[in-house]
Amino acid sequence: MSNPLVTALGLREERLVEVVELLKERGQTVATAESLTGGLVAAALTTVPGSSAVVRGGLVVYATDLKSSLAEVPPELIARFGAVHADVATALASGARRVCGADWGIGLTGVAGPDPQDGVAPGRVYLGIAHFDAVTPYVLDLTGDRHAIRAASVAAAIDALHVALTG
Repeated sequence: MSNPLVTALGLREERLVEVVELLKERGQTVATAESLTGGLVAAALTTVPGSSAVVRGGLVVYATDLKSSLAEVPPELIARFGAVHADVATALASGARRVCGADWGIGLTGVAGPDPQDGVAPGRVYLGIAHFDAVTPYVLDLTGDRHAIRAASVAAAIDALHVALTG
């Protein structure tokens, strides 16, 4: 029987298991700093039995000020671009990795809707995957309601980490 969270998000359970196993094989860890997903990436990863060996933690930085105080996003970056920007996502990923002492960091910021934020339309999501000093940014333009955008964001984050681990 599948996990209810995984089912509700429409995730592929085998992809989550594979990501956790790849991290275990490498002896590496991951941490998240999530805004629009509110911790769902960390929650999804921890549905996998044995994930405690590789998931260091997650920062829910829904409020803009917490992006700086918890995830160490430079305040001047947010002042310049707003909370929803590619550079903020990459800073979140790097901050999660650093703060939680992980090998990999995942950062997510975006607008799930229904209203725009900082002039950014619903469905625009920025994702960052950090590994040491290298950070890969992604820009997603998603459609659907709030739940669909958040679920697709989680799936994209898991898939991007999988690509980074296998690429």
